Amino acid sequence: MADQSRRAYSAKVFKKITRKVGTTIRDHIMIGEGDHVLVGLSGGKDSLILLEALAERKKAAPYPFNLSAAHVAAEGIGYHIDRAKLESFCRNLDVPFHYQTIKPDLEKDPAKSACFVCSWHRRKALFALTRELGYNRLALGHHRKDAVETLLLNMVYHGSISSLPYSLEMFGGRIRLIRPLMDLDERLLEDYAATAGLVQVERSCPLENHSKRKQMTGLIDEIEKIHGRGPYNVFRSMDKICREYLPRAKPGELPRTKSGRDD
Repeated sequence: MADQSRRAYSAKVFKKITRKVGTTIRDHIMIGEGDHVLVGLSGGKDSLILLEALAERKKAAPYPFNLSAAHVAAEGIGYHIDRAKLESFCRNLDVPFHYQTIKPDLEKDPAKSACFVCSWHRRKALFALTRELGYNRLALGHHRKDAVETLLLNMVYHGSISSLPYSLEMFGGRIRLIRPLMDLDERLLEDYAATAGLVQVERSCPLENHSKRKQMTGLIDEIEKIHGRGPYNVFRSMDKICREYLPRAKPGELPRTKSGRDD
């Protein structure tokens, strides 16, 4: 009976996730008829749930679109991934899976963190794969907390107010980067992963616990201690910028803008 109740609860949570994903896709016009969507599959809960949710949305969508997944593994840094489990997960969803390896040079630019360099090269490989396969959408599993982390990261380390957009056209419109999980609280994703028995694919990286992003996670925890809705309000603040109440570099001028970085 306990197992049956857990499965029922898991199905309820997954339905809530897919409904929110559908709303986000609709509101931000992320996927349309005939689009070719490639999901960046890291092996963590977020990207696995994203792929599962998109596979479910694909069945119910009033228009056809193609869905595939890809993992880019980094060699030479002690990174390991269980490729067989990734392939099995995609096969069970009837989603084509692509696997590539890269060897990022982490010492070429000492001023940049190893995590930033590795992430940049993996993203570059995904972009190349979309061109090679003819995909026009690249879906990533970032959620609300990721956006808040990136905002704080760029403010603290780069002096800029920038984060992760819901969608972004790139390469002259050849591809659109989309984040269908952006409106979701990470705790809902964790809840589903636990109750559904979703096993994250085993992976390890010796650098993953020493990044600036980990520091921002701790900062968000402190903000939540001060005010329970604090992290959510930080997320909402990105859509409520009162420019007239911000300091300006010179009287009458808007602050300079530049693209933020994701370390």
